[in-house]
Amino acid sequence: MTKPIDHRKHYILVIDIETANDIENAIAYDLGFVVADRKGNIYETHSLMISEIFINHAGLLKSAYYAEKIPSYWKDYAKGERKMVSIVTAKRMIYDIVKEYRIKDIFAYNASFDMNGLNRTLRYLTKSKYRWFFPYGTKINCIWHMACQTILQQKAFFDFAIKNGLVKNGKVSTTAETAYRYICKDNTFAESHTGLEDVMIETQILAKCYAQHKPMDTTIRYFCSNLPQRKFKEFQKKT
Repeated sequence: MTKPIDHRKHYILVIDIETANDIENAIAYDLGFVVADRKGNIYETHSLMISEIFINHAGLLKSAYYAEKIPSYWKDYAKGERKMVSIVTAKRMIYDIVKEYRIKDIFAYNASFDMNGLNRTLRYLTKSKYRWFFPYGTKINCIWHMACQTILQQKAFFDFAIKNGLVKNGKVSTTAETAYRYICKDNTFAESHTGLEDVMIETQILAKCYAQHKPMDTTIRYFCSNLPQRKFKEFQKKT
């Protein structure tokens, strides 16, 4: 039975990856994504373990930044909470969902990292038989850039950051964890650093940015964190 989809809505895809290898050569072993809307409502969730990495290149997982979390993936897989798929199957799943929901916009918190990581992983594992992970015509949008133009420039955020030790060497933190702590007013929150779980909070950050009803540039900007830093310096001079 085909699930009902209201095509009057503007559906989006929000993704997050976890990677092994160094940052410049990151290879994805975990892909989490949701179908959502700009208000943060979620319609589908997916948590994918990339089989080639977990089975054929398991040695790479030792270089994962959060390598200590790898055993939990196998436990979640055994419970049916995560799927094990090839990188090509993951690509096809994204293609089918984008087509089904007529999605034009894909979001990630640090979108350049996720986009490049998935392209790199696809090329590495298919020996460049496939080179581009996302469907042609979709736009990649950066939640980090959005947050740096809106919520992470608010005076209330700067007060929150100073009060809760989120300033280091004169610079205010702009991570997804910090942004979520701020919008929830909970400085004890700790990011999971697993794909789907991180996507859930990043979708709420996205929704909070859109709720500001301010013009935003959603494209990737590599030095977007400079935007709140400049505002933070101005804020410090006035206080």
